[in-house]
Amino acid sequence: MLIIIAILAAGLFAFNIGASGSAASMGVAYGAKVIKKRKTALLLAGAGAIIGALWGGQHVTNTLGKGIISEDLIDVPVAAIILLVAGGTLLITNSIGIPLSTSEVTVGAIVGVGISFQQLYVTNILHIIILWLVIPFIAFMITFTFEKMRTKWQNRVKLKPSHKVLAVLLIFTGFFEAIAAGMNNVANALGPLVGADIMSMETGLPVFAVIVALGSILFGGKVLETNAKKITSLSLANGLVISSTTGVLVIIASLFGIPIPMTQVTTTAIVGISATKSWENVWKQKIIHQIVKVWVTSPIISLVIAYSLTEMIIQQSFYTVILLILTITITFVLIKYEVKAEKKIGKQTRREWQANE
Repeated sequence: MLIIIAILAAGLFAFNIGASGSAASMGVAYGAKVIKKRKTALLLAGAGAIIGALWGGQHVTNTLGKGIISEDLIDVPVAAIILLVAGGTLLITNSIGIPLSTSEVTVGAIVGVGISFQQLYVTNILHIIILWLVIPFIAFMITFTFEKMRTKWQNRVKLKPSHKVLAVLLIFTGFFEAIAAGMNNVANALGPLVGADIMSMETGLPVFAVIVALGSILFGGKVLETNAKKITSLSLANGLVISSTTGVLVIIASLFGIPIPMTQVTTTAIVGISATKSWENVWKQKIIHQIVKVWVTSPIISLVIAYSLTEMIIQQSFYTVILLILTITITFVLIKYEVKAEKKIGKQTRREWQANE
């Protein structure tokens, strides 16, 4: 029975990953109206997710299956807890508009289980956390530098690249970003199943790649529209730099087995473009505060819930019921606050982009 629950939880998680993370990969091309039909953008996102998962999804899957806690600890009940916590948290927050990171939620849940058993690969966890900070910063610096160089070159030469050429390149880099999403994100649902020997890597990758793709195609429209609105004021050249930077960095991280928060990488890349217009004002933008909150809250929420459930169900330590109840209460209070803050941030961000045009 627990095996069925774990597989169903993983499937729901993968579907939700497609609807949230993978669908966003074509946001730049769609927002720039290079791809005019939403269905076309979602189909490309889904196809890219399948290619990415089959090409290199095994690296991050190995990390999540046995690189954070010993694979000896990940049995069927533990896998079910990890997937239910990670998938459930992401499903709830996505439905009410709070953008939590898929990778951070999954890692947090695994760490919560590890803390309960008092067995963690601390060095590996530190490497992951450091790269969660470093890679978005690199994305910021790349887009900032390229935009500075592009502006200087354009002012000197007074020559603009062909619109058609930029449009084709933007579609290509958007698809490249979708491949990166597939490489990194499919592992979040599959890793615990592989670690618990519920499903093999060879069987799981194609199956969950298809599930993620279906989530993207069938339910990714809302996320695609939301991400498209963020970049409507950017030029095709800006979009090209943002999309290619995100794709390259996430693929490199995936090849090294690092589960990376792709949304944060894309957002900091966009902020890098904005910083070329007003460096000082960037750090005053509320979207920066939102990114920090997401980085902190994503793993902590899933960590505490996973720890509490492991203590209750597996360790039979029922005093943690109080901790779990408190955690859920605090989480919903924070979510209520974040929903209101998100609406204000969205309005302010649109005004800031319009002012910088």
